[in-house]
Amino acid sequence: MTEPSSFDHPESHAVPGDVRTAISDGLVALLKDYYGRGPERTKTYVSDDLVVCLLRGGFTRVEQTLFEGGHGDDVIRQRMAFQDVMRDRFEAVVEEATGRKVIGFMSGNQQDPDMICEVFVLAPNEVAR
Repeated sequence: MTEPSSFDHPESHAVPGDVRTAISDGLVALLKDYYGRGPERTKTYVSDDLVVCLLRGGFTRVEQTLFEGGHGDDVIRQRMAFQDVMRDRFEAVVEEATGRKVIGFMSGNQQDPDMICEVFVLAPNEVAR
């Protein structure tokens, strides 16, 4: 389930829900294509030059088995390597949806509960300033 959202910040510029939905849907599609499975829930936040996408659930059967067998660190390392390889594709989703260049990308994973957080920093939007 994709849930569009935006930070409630007084200096934020309104971001249409379709931008947030496009980012959520695009990242989910990439994960499904390359992992074979996507997250159960996704929510994207946009505030000024910051985009945060929180993806919940979605361990593959192999990852869940490794996690239950005490190899959770291996799952996190594999996910981080995957996100490093996918960086350009993830950034392209955000750039296409926002019309702005991504100048920073950070990614984090957690196992219990299963969450991925993708953080993108956008180039300044001179028109909005």
